[in-house]
Amino acid sequence: MRVLVTGATGFVGGHLVPALLAADHDVSVLVRDRDGYDGPEAVSVFEGDLLDPGSFDDALDGVEAAYYLVHSMRAGPDYAERDRRAASNFVAAAEDAGVERVLYLGGLGEERDRLSEHLQSRREVEHILADADFDLTSLRAAIIVGDGSASFEMVRQLAVRLPVMVTPQWVDTPCQPIAIDDVVTYLVEVLDVPELAGRTVEIGGPEVMSYKEVMARTAEIVTGRRPVIVPVPVLTPKLSAYWVNLVTDVPRSVAHPLILGLKNAVVVQDDSIREYLPIELTPFETAVRRAVGDGADTPEPKSVAAGER
Repeated sequence: MRVLVTGATGFVGGHLVPALLAADHDVSVLVRDRDGYDGPEAVSVFEGDLLDPGSFDDALDGVEAAYYLVHSMRAGPDYAERDRRAASNFVAAAEDAGVERVLYLGGLGEERDRLSEHLQSRREVEHILADADFDLTSLRAAIIVGDGSASFEMVRQLAVRLPVMVTPQWVDTPCQPIAIDDVVTYLVEVLDVPELAGRTVEIGGPEVMSYKEVMARTAEIVTGRRPVIVPVPVLTPKLSAYWVNLVTDVPRSVAHPLILGLKNAVVVQDDSIREYLPIELTPFETAVRRAVGDGADTPEPKSVAAGER
């Protein structure tokens, strides 16, 4: 199948492209700087900017399915407006090109829980894509564990650098982290499941835990010790965002929206995707060890057992 990956230079896109090639797809990527892209030689590289209508139309010619992995959070406080425009421009071009299917990776979280601005933006992009003529498969995930994941890197640095943490009560919020290997497997395998076209599905790892437990277990895996974490009610997520900015190397434009989103529970409520793709999920400890160890390797996508789809 001829597929296009937008956001190919990002964390997920960088892992997805080699996996799609390994699955024998004809892969194209859309990047803003062709010379700055150092992906596999087998891909067709197109240069363009989703914020500039008309600059990327040729990338969609003949494309059967496209992955929408673009996010502007690193661009600054106006990221929601930029993401809104980029998604709208993409929809117009994809409809004109006759793209049949689009796959989007968004965030878990119930809208009735008053999603943070970051999660609201991800959901808004999902709605824009869902209103298009093509069939959208939207996969929603929580924190993705892997080398290069901004959310995991923030957690890892906090866990490793601070043996004692006084934190806001968001550390007790439940989440369901998932390994990057499993995210990529779902993204690749879902192309072969027509029943999931036009549907929203939720993906998560095998364990539900609090952010406190995520940090404690990460620290134990990396350093051999568990930090002391003391939640206090007077420390708000907004204040803790400035504290994270002092302690970690994660850019403020990324760290602040992520921290403010930690008040929302991000747990799979509907695991119906596993009726079609019952992949073997990676244990949290294994995912962390891969992320902090040889994170440069991109494993082959896992396959679904014969007859189980």
